[in-house]
Amino acid sequence: MMIRLFLLLWATALPVANACAQGPAPAPVAVSVIQHTEVDAVQSYIGTVVAARQSSVGSAVDGRVQSFPINEGDFVTKGQPLAQLLTETISLELEAAQAELLLKKHDLTELENGARPEELAAADARKKAAKAFHDFRLAQLKRATHLFEKGAFNEEELHEIEAEAEAAQQVFRQGEENWKLVVAGPRAEKILQAKARVAMQDAIVRNLQSRVRKYTIVAPFDGFVVAEHTEQGEWIKQGDLVADVVALNEVDVLVNVRESHVAHIAIGHEISVEVPALSNLRVTGNVSSIVPQADIRARTFPVKVRVSNPILNNAARQQSPMIKAGMIARAVVPTGAKRKGLLIPKDALVLGGPSPTVFVVDLTDPDINDPIDDNAVSRSLTNTGKVRPVPVSMGSSAGLLIEIKGSIKAGQLVVVRGNERLRPGQDVAITETLDPRSVPRAAAIEQ
Repeated sequence: MMIRLFLLLWATALPVANACAQGPAPAPVAVSVIQHTEVDAVQSYIGTVVAARQSSVGSAVDGRVQSFPINEGDFVTKGQPLAQLLTETISLELEAAQAELLLKKHDLTELENGARPEELAAADARKKAAKAFHDFRLAQLKRATHLFEKGAFNEEELHEIEAEAEAAQQVFRQGEENWKLVVAGPRAEKILQAKARVAMQDAIVRNLQSRVRKYTIVAPFDGFVVAEHTEQGEWIKQGDLVADVVALNEVDVLVNVRESHVAHIAIGHEISVEVPALSNLRVTGNVSSIVPQADIRARTFPVKVRVSNPILNNAARQQSPMIKAGMIARAVVPTGAKRKGLLIPKDALVLGGPSPTVFVVDLTDPDINDPIDDNAVSRSLTNTGKVRPVPVSMGSSAGLLIEIKGSIKAGQLVVVRGNERLRPGQDVAITETLDPRSVPRAAAIEQ
């Protein structure tokens, strides 16, 4: 019984011992071929996202805040009220001024329309009545003169009748002139004076309306409220800040470029921008401004890259910009003409040591290098080899690829996936050769 138990244990342990004698299995890795191709002479600069437009909105008048309907983070449209000040007193002044303007306009209309038909008829009637009375007095004077010549009328009575005839004549002339004035209408100067009074009152009304509008503080453009400076019930003075508004449908990436590189940048140049906080979001922008005044200490020039910024709706159906002001961004700035260089996927770099490192695969069978070239695409392999770390220095970035320099050459294989736990001289099994121009940034090697 003991002999059979011993034989059983020996048979079970033998495969394990053989496996230990053979060593650990090769680590599965995915590799890529080092490319030797043209690269842009570029430099990656760290910058800050700033709003393309920003405004600190203040009050144009003194007043008490009646309502303040906004909160930090709210999206506002151009002309939307940010704060409303009390306007009761000035509203009453405006109503009185508008009533006075209406009165003056009616006066002007009355002058421009002239006399009504009834007024013309009344003036004509007064003229005719004065003429009839005048004719009557003249007839009286004629009879009195005839009687005086015959001695039947004394001189004093004649003079009295002459005076009454003269008065009747003046009344007739007055009626006639009044009729002419009514027919002619008001003088042009009177109409001009009335127009001037209307214009003056209209200016007063418009001034009051402008003041009323100033009591409503509105957003100068579409944007987001990023700061509040007052609250309902607070008294603010002319010039006091109410809110800060920034437009984020477009943002600027502000980078400080060295003087040796700024000469290669021009307004309108396309610039690649990466935002690390958004899973390394990559977008393309254009140079919108180059400040021609350097920081004397650093000898760098401020450059702004304008980038379109998608505005999304969050869970509460509120608008929110994808790229937010203040985020860190990397802008790839051109620094010269194109040149030849060695490119590898960025995932092949192992960082954290004294210098960046890549793991080069030395294949067990050298002939296996024959089918691998710069145009190799993803395919399944079962090649094996050993890895060795090679320190490198980084150069220009080109999308998913980055330029490297060091004891390395085109056509060699570098580990792209599975390089986090490798040791120098470790055996590896190549499970996949990846196209370096489309290496996905994820996916660990399946063990």
